[in-house]
Amino acid sequence: MAFGKSKSPAAQTSRNATMGRVNRAKPISFTFDGRLYQGYEGDTLASALLANNVHLVGRSFKYHRPRGILSAGSEEPNALIRLGKGAYAEPNLRATQIELFDGLYAESQNRFPSLDVDVGAVNSLLARFFPAGFYYKTFMWPASLWMTYEHVIRNAAGLGKVADDHNDPDRYEKTNAHCDVLIAGGGASGLMAALQAGRSGARVILADEQNEFGGWLLSENDVEIDGDPASTWIAKTVATLTTMPEVTLLPRTTVFGYMDSNYLTLNERVTDHLEERPAHLPRQRLWKVRAKQVVLAQGAHERPLVFSGNDLPGVMMAGAVRSYINRYGVVPGNRTAVFTNNDDAYRTALALHEAGAYVTVVDLRPEPRGALITAVKRAGIDVLTGHAVTIAHGGKRIARIEVAPVNKDATKVVGDQDYFDVDLLAMSGGLSPAVHLHSQARGKLQWDDTKLCFKPSSVHEACFNAGACNGNFDLVTAMKDGMRNGTKAALAAGFKCKDADMPDVATFKQSWRPLAAWKITNGSDAGKGPKAFVDFQNDVTATDIGIAAREGYQSVEHLKRYTTMGMGTDQGKTSNINALAILADALESEIPEVGTTTFRMPYTPTNIGAIAGRDIGALFDPVRLTRMDDWHRNAGARFEHVGQWMRAWYYPKDGESMSDAVNREVRAARVSAGLLDASTLGKIDIQGKDAAEFLNRIYTNSWSKLAVGKCRYGLMLKDDGMVMDDGVTTRLGENHFHMTTTTGGAAGVLDWMEEWLQTEWPELDVYLTSVTEQWAVATLSGPKAAKILKDAQIDIDLSASNFPFMSMQDCHIGGIPARIFRISFTGELSFEINVHARHGLALWTHLMKAGKAHDITPYGTEAMHVLRAEKGFIIVGQETDGSVTPTDLNMDWIVSKQKPDFIGKRALARQSMALENRKQLVGLQTKDPKRVIVEGAHVVVDPDQPMPMEMLGQVTSSYYSPNVNRSIAMAMLKGGHKMMGQTVYLPMLDGDVIEAEITDTVFFDPKGERIDG
Repeated sequence: MAFGKSKSPAAQTSRNATMGRVNRAKPISFTFDGRLYQGYEGDTLASALLANNVHLVGRSFKYHRPRGILSAGSEEPNALIRLGKGAYAEPNLRATQIELFDGLYAESQNRFPSLDVDVGAVNSLLARFFPAGFYYKTFMWPASLWMTYEHVIRNAAGLGKVADDHNDPDRYEKTNAHCDVLIAGGGASGLMAALQAGRSGARVILADEQNEFGGWLLSENDVEIDGDPASTWIAKTVATLTTMPEVTLLPRTTVFGYMDSNYLTLNERVTDHLEERPAHLPRQRLWKVRAKQVVLAQGAHERPLVFSGNDLPGVMMAGAVRSYINRYGVVPGNRTAVFTNNDDAYRTALALHEAGAYVTVVDLRPEPRGALITAVKRAGIDVLTGHAVTIAHGGKRIARIEVAPVNKDATKVVGDQDYFDVDLLAMSGGLSPAVHLHSQARGKLQWDDTKLCFKPSSVHEACFNAGACNGNFDLVTAMKDGMRNGTKAALAAGFKCKDADMPDVATFKQSWRPLAAWKITNGSDAGKGPKAFVDFQNDVTATDIGIAAREGYQSVEHLKRYTTMGMGTDQGKTSNINALAILADALESEIPEVGTTTFRMPYTPTNIGAIAGRDIGALFDPVRLTRMDDWHRNAGARFEHVGQWMRAWYYPKDGESMSDAVNREVRAARVSAGLLDASTLGKIDIQGKDAAEFLNRIYTNSWSKLAVGKCRYGLMLKDDGMVMDDGVTTRLGENHFHMTTTTGGAAGVLDWMEEWLQTEWPELDVYLTSVTEQWAVATLSGPKAAKILKDAQIDIDLSASNFPFMSMQDCHIGGIPARIFRISFTGELSFEINVHARHGLALWTHLMKAGKAHDITPYGTEAMHVLRAEKGFIIVGQETDGSVTPTDLNMDWIVSKQKPDFIGKRALARQSMALENRKQLVGLQTKDPKRVIVEGAHVVVDPDQPMPMEMLGQVTSSYYSPNVNRSIAMAMLKGGHKMMGQTVYLPMLDGDVIEAEITDTVFFDPKGERIDG
């Protein structure tokens, strides 16, 4: 989305006239912190800012220190940007991944009042008072100041500011896909893997987070493949893949999650790079992919070096500097130094030299050798071996460095220091394979003591690692690795494939053996001098890690949480290995013994909008309607939302209040007949030769001998012995049952039963199917229910002798095929009529027409609650709260004493389950019969006791009953079963106290004489 533009953009003073892949024929204007700048098509926001000589782009989290662009990819910890305005604003985006478009509007973050002048920078001056874990110690006392602490902490916490308007105007989509081979990463090894798998005919998805494929090859100008520049080989390879019908190419797509059974999640940025987003396209798309085989070719992240002042703007990763020069034509500095412990940074020195910058190389290694070192020296570049940058100086940009000879592990200065004025320092501490997805998928890691990195050792899923993420940093080796593993993946997916000819690669040969120097001395005692940062975003220093180790936080996971190391948006991509090494040194241990932190999804921060997709607003919690919904609305029903369903609550007539309408409906169900839409009840079809045995294990009572056509009420417990759900289950055939559940519990019950079937009892031959929406249900209750059904032309005998309580029969009502159950939730003669959903409205209108002469009355859920409460019937979730047993409900009768086992039986045998002071279900009758207790009210024995009062329990259900002509209530009270007849009190919030007597829970028809009409 484009935003307002202003005139006179700043000049691109750091742009090289000939280098890079940007399209200079298409200039682009953009705004950063209110100032207009210009870049080119193909730029990222980071490259465009650097082209305009903008290095200060943000402030750090804790100390608000100036921060500049560190990297060129998704590992960027510093350049976090708030992009867009108003409802389109999105925080914490990495400038290194934001593609430039005309009118782009961006702001820096974590500063006040401005980036240039930030009052929060005072924290840096007070840094000695904010060491690692200071918040755990500082905000403990005095307790009276906690409210002040909380206000300060909440204002200081977090990165970035969310959109001013929380209603995101963009659209997001989701798609599901299956493939034979999914390849994560489109660099050299990923492209080779895709070529091999694609040639086999396999369905291949190749995803890469950049806007074009090629990976780090796009940043190299000294590589030739088959006699052409690397960019030409990339273009030819992508063109070949495009012609393969079974290959799907997904640029701008991050594979951010790798879960069990080769289930991966991808975030495709469909239109983020466009000035105007086409209406027919979403902003982003979430891919949910099941792959037979996976090839991880994610590459590697370059590590910083840890030395004093290494966080200053203008201190950048050497590989990133090379990328900005060769890919974007941006030279981030003129007087530069390259600080390294490995060969690869020498490529950056050559790139800087070719771009016209003055370069000095500072190499920690005493005697580096090889083609790259020779080439740098031949170019006339000064190389200081056995030296270190001990301190970098500057304010809002690096200005000077101190360089001195050091011992072999860079822990001691062994000679005089020298000073260099610089405006750019490119550093390189070696490479760390991107093992995040491999680790998410429970793959194991091993330490490579030569390359100083963790790399994959074994996989848990059907997966292969290739290229730099597999520890193969050499280009030729990486490409061979990609080709080999692409072939293996295709073969494992069932496709024949032979290795093609390996391209001819011409490039510098180099050593991948960096020097192990994890914390560079600054020539002062430990802890003295400028800070040396490990985690740039969260301001974690090498000293902080030492403090944590001394204070006992020696587990790497404890270190992470105590210091907040690796907990920022970059998830430790640049900081983890350095932190582990410094911790190992503090513990006098080895790095593999310290281990690694847990790699969790997402690989990079992922837009919540993309994860939600269309499941927002009304679609976040879909409204479900019964087939009789139109009738209810035409009848003037009021509705309530129950478990996603809109259920008719009550049907007020003209001039009626809610209580008037409910009382009328309740009386009608007892005097004549009431009709309830019960379609929302959960319904589960259970089939299989072991279905009865399964029910025996799931329910507390016995099911083996239940006759076909008979119904039984069942109570379901969790494995802790607490009531989970209840319902009536009917045996339709020898191996066929129909289960009903509570409306809100249907999905949870099905999930619960599937979990037991799939994980604990896979040997059982049982199949579960949700049929909740297959059947529409009308429950007809009352003394005249049978007469109404006869007038509705039912074709079966409804007498109690032929159709007894708790049985089921198939029938036709007015020609509509139906399955009718004689069960009751009201205590009246009741028929629960199930018809195929398409007949639901026809059945309802037919019954209402037939019942008109018998004063039939539709009743809603509120009347249903009153009717069931009059009979003392429970509702799971209202009388229960996850801590209630059958005994607490006075329902011991439903717990089998003969069955060898059922879920929860062992828990019920615990001594604590029989304690007399457990909360137990009882009835309450107020001394004032017109006074209705508020549900949830607390019950006490003595209303005059001082605060805090000792509570007996709480009221779970409370109504006025027109049939009993008084208020009724149920409550869970400590030792309630032995308190019958006692008086208790219910203090109200307004100071009033209600007096009530403890009674039985059955208030109407205690002998159950009305069940047969």
